[in-house]
Amino acid sequence: MSPLLDHCRQNQWAGFDPYDGLGSRLFSALPLKKSRMARLVFIQAVKRSPINLRPFLLVPKGQNPKALALFISALVRFIKSGLYHDETSIHELVTTLIALRSCNESFYCWGYNFDWQSRYFMVFRHEPNIIATTFAGNALIDAFEMTGIPRYLQIAVSAGHFLLYGLNLMESESELCFSYTPVDKSRVHNANLLAAAYLARLFTKTAGNEFYRASLKAARFSVNRQNADGSWYYGEDISQRWIDHVHTGFNLTALNNFHLFMKNDLFAHELQKGYVYYLEHLFTPAGLPKYCHDQIYPIDIHAIAQSIITLVELAHLDRRSNEQADFIFKWATAHMKCKAGYFYYQKKRLLTIRTDYIRWSQAWMLYALAVLAEKSLPAGVDSR
Repeated sequence: MSPLLDHCRQNQWAGFDPYDGLGSRLFSALPLKKSRMARLVFIQAVKRSPINLRPFLLVPKGQNPKALALFISALVRFIKSGLYHDETSIHELVTTLIALRSCNESFYCWGYNFDWQSRYFMVFRHEPNIIATTFAGNALIDAFEMTGIPRYLQIAVSAGHFLLYGLNLMESESELCFSYTPVDKSRVHNANLLAAAYLARLFTKTAGNEFYRASLKAARFSVNRQNADGSWYYGEDISQRWIDHVHTGFNLTALNNFHLFMKNDLFAHELQKGYVYYLEHLFTPAGLPKYCHDQIYPIDIHAIAQSIITLVELAHLDRRSNEQADFIFKWATAHMKCKAGYFYYQKKRLLTIRTDYIRWSQAWMLYALAVLAEKSLPAGVDSR
């Protein structure tokens, strides 16, 4: 933990991101910035480059709200595990996270610290999205549970209200799907299930029926669209029919957390079926996480981190999971960790991309380490 934590702290919790290419001051000076296709090509070219072009393109490092949220949640878990003792840093990170909220919204919510162009829509710097907001909200609840500071929970509740009233809802009498941002109507399962789990957690803190109803309906929407083999496509659009490791892991851990917070096993069969698919189709024969169900490379550090988290949190469904999580961590430490303490981005068949990403790589690996530390807690100790 220490070298990675020291690296992040020395960089003031800031860094580059795979999707921050549009922050280039050189690109911003060109007329091409007005073209959707040019923006998409440029952001992907910067992301896929085997060398880090950002210093040459004048892309600044930044503090990413989702990364800060992961750091907060990781440090809270390290404190509970007895491996870290500086509560002051938790408060400092929470203060920074709150300050980075999206300012033009009625409720507390968060986006990324850079403009980014998806295949479908453009999202501007700090424009809120469901993923950053749920991770920030969970980090605030983690901090509240550790410190007892009421304001942290109040802000987390406001973030829940953003999900309910600030996003586009595709809703029927029994189902609900949240949009990714206020400016789209996409139906993405990992985002929807993360929101369901977050609202379930808020229900345990507030007994708010609006959180309970929306959580249940959102979980039901995505569970009802699970494929017969146990997998989920990334989203419901015809162009979103892929099955990747990271987002499948999100789906499974979110559905598991939904059960924990709701204190039921309503979708236990679907969770078990999804986990069996995950173990059988999203790992190599050696036990490493594949990129997609039909594609091994690149071995991605985010998939490494998510695989550790998923295996540990769903170990009750397969007794081999903890052992596999330990193996993956040891492999990543041997093959994807720099002597400076940080983790590389991707390992391809013949090439390792060594770019240092604060959100995608370091924040996720620190959080995965914290989850690994949690599983060593004595029985009966509340890890949440």
